[in-house]
Amino acid sequence: MLPSPPPKVRCRQILEGDLDAVAELLCEGFPDRSRKYWTSGLARMGGRPGPAEAPRYGYVLEADGVLVGVLLLLFTGLAGDRPRFNVSSWYVRPAFRGFASLMATLAVRRKDAVYLNTSPIAHSLPLLHAMGFRPLNRGQFLAAPLLSRTPRGARARAVGPQDAPHPGLDPAEFELARAHAALGCLSLVCEAHGRATPFVFVRRDIRYSPLGVVQLVWKGEGADYAACAGALGRALAARGALLAISDANGPVPGLVGGYFPGKSPKFFKGPAEPRVNDLAFTEAVIFGP
Repeated sequence: MLPSPPPKVRCRQILEGDLDAVAELLCEGFPDRSRKYWTSGLARMGGRPGPAEAPRYGYVLEADGVLVGVLLLLFTGLAGDRPRFNVSSWYVRPAFRGFASLMATLAVRRKDAVYLNTSPIAHSLPLLHAMGFRPLNRGQFLAAPLLSRTPRGARARAVGPQDAPHPGLDPAEFELARAHAALGCLSLVCEAHGRATPFVFVRRDIRYSPLGVVQLVWKGEGADYAACAGALGRALAARGALLAISDANGPVPGLVGGYFPGKSPKFFKGPAEPRVNDLAFTEAVIFGP
């Protein structure tokens, strides 16, 4: 008997008609996530504008017409920004793992773009390094912002999806804060010393924590999180969150809490280094915690 010919494998962009099969493949690769988690996130990805030449969802590996691998590519920038993408949810069926690097290399091939990997799996780190990814943060800081000193007169208020523009904020930054509020995030504006600065948090479900927890996923250009922490802490506490996680490379002066080295490292590749805690429109926002 003649041996069966090897399957024809190709890598291509995800199409609208692939989304059901992509969700099934992601459920297979990440069994702790529900199908609704993936379908809701993919729907949000489909509603996000992106560069015309960029994939809307990412890439799949196809073997003889059957999807056997997936890598999502979330556009995380705004119109007019340098192209920025979050490489996410990378899974290939075991029999086709030899093609995994092909898909990843295709996904991050643009020289003008910045790529983030915000949740790398330990066994993927050697490949990330080989592809040119560099560390962005080396740990996280868990703070109780309510315990931080608050500048006199400082206050923080929430931004809603339908709010009118804030006169003291850059329009693009305000629009980003408002867009994240529409996605279920806590968008806050801290007003202190005559200056308004925006911050965005996403709720986190931390097992065994009796206190509400959020994670800082974006702050305005030049914003000082520690200086605003007290005012932000009051606003967060009013919404049931007493603890806040932020990416860091060491202890953060002015924050009451502790630094955890090696916790949730993130990596980037490209011509410009992103700001630490700039996780706008990444998987933590689009798919949720």
